[in-house]
Amino acid sequence: MTSQPFEPPVKTMEARTSESWPKGDRVYEPKWDGFRSLSWSAPNIRIDSRSQRPLLRYFPELEPALEQLPEGTVVDGEIVVIIDNVTQFDTLQQRLHPAESRVNKLSAETPAELIAFDLLAVSGEDLRELPFSERRKRLEELAATLEHPWNLTPSTSDVDLARRWFDEFESAGCDGIIAKDPDLAYQHGKRAMTKIKHRRTVDVVVGGFREHKDGDKIGSLLLGLYNNAGELHFIGHCSGFPDVDRTEMFQTFSKLATQDSFGENARMPGGQSRWTGGKDLSWTPIAPGTVIEVSYDQLEGARFRHATRFHRFRPDKDPMDCTMEQLELPDGAGFTEVVAS
Repeated sequence: MTSQPFEPPVKTMEARTSESWPKGDRVYEPKWDGFRSLSWSAPNIRIDSRSQRPLLRYFPELEPALEQLPEGTVVDGEIVVIIDNVTQFDTLQQRLHPAESRVNKLSAETPAELIAFDLLAVSGEDLRELPFSERRKRLEELAATLEHPWNLTPSTSDVDLARRWFDEFESAGCDGIIAKDPDLAYQHGKRAMTKIKHRRTVDVVVGGFREHKDGDKIGSLLLGLYNNAGELHFIGHCSGFPDVDRTEMFQTFSKLATQDSFGENARMPGGQSRWTGGKDLSWTPIAPGTVIEVSYDQLEGARFRHATRFHRFRPDKDPMDCTMEQLELPDGAGFTEVVAS
């Protein structure tokens, strides 16, 4: 029986974020919005997260996919859930449930898929010291033998094509492009790749705030946009303000405190869940008249996927002009078209 050439778990190779494209020869791939994973075949079938935690118990439907791999094989990739031909991170996150009955129910209702983008070992052979260009070639050979739910991520050394992918693949749920050095060996735990992410600005209405843990300071601003019904819809938050501004902002927004701000039938700031870890999520509504400009990198449905970046106050902007229409996703390829590229 073939054995694994190295023992699990191991750290994944990571990427540093950039808003500019790297110079020199690179291989470019879509940046997928899922759970980073290392998939291990027999004799030690498992899926590990980026933080080296076991994931297979949450995705039992993926075990047959691991059985497709030759013994002694380790694939670096992403777990995704596809709905309406787009990756859905919120739905994927719901799969991490502690109850086995719920896990089994969701595995049937929202089955996951695997996207492969690197190969650490195959048939007991350790490939980590090979250059990425060679590992990619070996991965393509392996992928030709695999069936659903496996997908092979597209790859190109043509920077002009990659720049088109940067825009055209966003509609499939990709949130940027990963650039890799074709000559580089696999670097465990190091930020040896470059992640080029989307960054665009939008004018939003401040609908409330959370107080800083130190007290009498702004912790974060809660942001909204008006929906078609004219209600303020919560879309995310903004934090990371300099300490020198937090106290003044707290005093300013405290004077605007009101009973409610976000619409009753619109999305509201969330409460406690198994994701919040008991954090204090209390917040203060304010009269929705303050407009700020923020930048964001990715949308997840009708909300910002990550925290936004504050740019400036917009006293010249009418709050009612800040509508959900600003967040429309571009038309373009769906998931199946992207992985077939």
